[in-house]
Amino acid sequence: MARIDLAPLTQWITAAAVQQGGPPGGGLPAHLMQRLSVSRRRAGTLLKKLEAMQWLVSEGTPRRRLHRPGPLRQVVQRYALEGLQEDLPWRRDFAPFFDLPAEVRRMAQHAYTELLNNAVDHSGGTAVTVSMRQTPLQLQLLVSDDGCGVFDRIAQSFGIDEPTVAMLELSKGKLTSLPDRHSGHGLFFTSRLADVFDIHANAASFQCRSWESRAWRAGRPVSRTGSSIYLGIQLDTPRTLDAVLRAHSRDEAGYGFDRTRVPLHLIGSGNVALASRADAKRVAARLPEFRRAEIDFDGIREIGHGFADELFRVFRRDHPALELVPVGMNPAVAAMVASIQAVA
Repeated sequence: MARIDLAPLTQWITAAAVQQGGPPGGGLPAHLMQRLSVSRRRAGTLLKKLEAMQWLVSEGTPRRRLHRPGPLRQVVQRYALEGLQEDLPWRRDFAPFFDLPAEVRRMAQHAYTELLNNAVDHSGGTAVTVSMRQTPLQLQLLVSDDGCGVFDRIAQSFGIDEPTVAMLELSKGKLTSLPDRHSGHGLFFTSRLADVFDIHANAASFQCRSWESRAWRAGRPVSRTGSSIYLGIQLDTPRTLDAVLRAHSRDEAGYGFDRTRVPLHLIGSGNVALASRADAKRVAARLPEFRRAEIDFDGIREIGHGFADELFRVFRRDHPALELVPVGMNPAVAAMVASIQAVA
């Protein structure tokens, strides 16, 4: 008897349990018999294994056994990108098969549709694979396309060839290669919905964690074409979609995207010093689109006079309406910034 790998079954057993869970029609055993070309006895054995692994639960008598999804749930789908509308796959192929708290469901729908729309509009690829998994503690979503990769797209659109500088721009928000159709909010706010968020593309990888103040860190890239975006949301999170969308308004009451935070460690950590005016201009790029910008020096040991002067005297003088706030400074950095502010 040929061995059947259970891993591929977990990609569709959740949907099958909802759609084929019980009589009439023979229920889930009959579905497995037909789909896998196995005997009723073998189908029963597979279902028992899936129950033991928490993919299924069952009730009823042996003759009228009813199956439904267990604590572990998963749906995996692949779509052609041409003509794809992101709302239909969510409603048809994903939402009916997960049992999520109401606020987590709202955040999941937002993340799903934003990431799928990004693949449709920005990737330049032909196909996208979406995998969503629910565990007893977490919802996990992975969206992978076969396009050019997010960092190549940024290089093409903005002339930014270094992934770390591209990630700096992404971390500010409002970055989009299609300004007539997008506001650059999607990836930014989706990353803030998650407890775990990873970007893999173009031999580069970056990750942020909610318990690390959402500081972006370099990760281990995956070897594949296109972009892969992964996120995880705790099922008991106190976070809500509405609170996340409001958090970056200046007064945290409306929905205006008025505030941003610039994590300087992306371009100035380790042995790379932030010393030049060119560095400061990279940091300041697009900040006039906001009303308040927090310049985060966490992880920066020292800065040069030219960097500080360009950012906190020249740039601030030219943009008086922008509230420019340095945060996370060590004593040496704070002293340099203070020396510039004293004469600004």
